[in-house]
Amino acid sequence: MGKHYDGAAIPSELRRDFDVYDRISSLGIGLGSFDEDVVSLAGSGIAKAIVQESGLVYLSGTIGGDYPMNDDDDRIQHGVDGGRFAADIHIRALHWALNCGGEGDLNDVLYTVKALGMVVSPGGGAFAGAPLVTNGYSFRWQSVFGGGMGSFAQDGVDAGGFSGVHARSAMGGFDGRFSIKPEMIIAIPQSLASEIIGNRGWVFPLPPVTLEKVRTARG
Repeated sequence: MGKHYDGAAIPSELRRDFDVYDRISSLGIGLGSFDEDVVSLAGSGIAKAIVQESGLVYLSGTIGGDYPMNDDDDRIQHGVDGGRFAADIHIRALHWALNCGGEGDLNDVLYTVKALGMVVSPGGGAFAGAPLVTNGYSFRWQSVFGGGMGSFAQDGVDAGGFSGVHARSAMGGFDGRFSIKPEMIIAIPQSLASEIIGNRGWVFPLPPVTLEKVRTARG
């Protein structure tokens, strides 16, 4: 496990017993590269991730799917697939937000706190499938970090733990030219949050001055 995770106050019965990156590889989730993903915040109005000193990490919404939702089964499946795609994008962003300065990685995630799934669909009660669509996102997250609805669970139990399970709201009636836009809040050890903030600040992508610092440190 991660160097910060090992010292966290988690009951032994609930500790993950697997390497998150093994699951990511098995699921075919791409993590990009330092040069692709660790870029300057200059000119950006919105951050991808904010690290709070208490140990919470907030991920901005990212989109998945190409079409608004309706009650057609194929369209709902498109939304579920879009949710899964959005989860992969968030996992990639979180990896670099925790790892780009060498402070930690995804194995240091303690547990998942809260997801919000905003689904593009007719409003006024015309569509009730927002939770089903958002399951594509939530269950993909559980596949990586652990949970009873993930790909590695059997009979509703993931032998590796439940740190991917989260509180959630899923709502339809949103407008846009996509299917779903989820947000996520994750808990990491306070020691890792403090190390990240102390080394390169609380925001990802990085301000130009800290980006140069991180690049120089990597050689």
